Amino acid sequence: MTRITLLLLLLFSQCLLAQQIQIVDKQNQPVKNAVVWLKGSKQLTSLDSHYTMSQKKRAFVPHVLAVPQGANVEFPNLDSIMHHVYSFSKTKQFELKLYHDKPEKPINFAQSGVVELGCNIHDWMLGYIVVVDGGIYGQTDEQGMVELRLPEGKFTLAVWHDRFNDISTPETIDMTNNAKLLSYQLKQALLPKLELSSDEFDDYE
Repeated sequence: MTRITLLLLLLFSQCLLAQQIQIVDKQNQPVKNAVVWLKGSKQLTSLDSHYTMSQKKRAFVPHVLAVPQGANVEFPNLDSIMHHVYSFSKTKQFELKLYHDKPEKPINFAQSGVVELGCNIHDWMLGYIVVVDGGIYGQTDEQGMVELRLPEGKFTLAVWHDRFNDISTPETIDMTNNAKLLSYQLKQALLPKLELSSDEFDDYE
């Protein structure tokens, strides 16, 4: 990233206003771990930033990881057993065959969209990488809240959750930044939470 580009991004970031956003479901209950982003926004963080999707206690950690388009993601295995990570998603298809520790190279995610992750050895392991088409993004907390620094005027936000019936398509919000709390109710009902379970034994140690 050149010095001029950094200066332009600095000037752009100074024109942004903090906006609190709450995502709720059709029962007006807060929605945790929803990914919210400003579509088409400039990249405010370096793509050299460190992004990690770990395997820990036979699960993907975090369960949902949001990254900007073009990011490199590492997949360290923190378990004592081996994992075999893969994705058949249209956004990014890849395979990391049985391994301990960490693969030699990270995986690059050049195309925006949703990448569903699995493990060939542990069928219950499921994770998601959401590659956003914008540099301003975040994930909601336990209260369904996220704060984004957004430009003045009108713009479009995208919202995604792993319990959408169609995880390939986010919902969109047309809004104006007014520095007040924005509450957005999802249009679709969320699917029931998936109860993940693990086997007691592993043959790949």
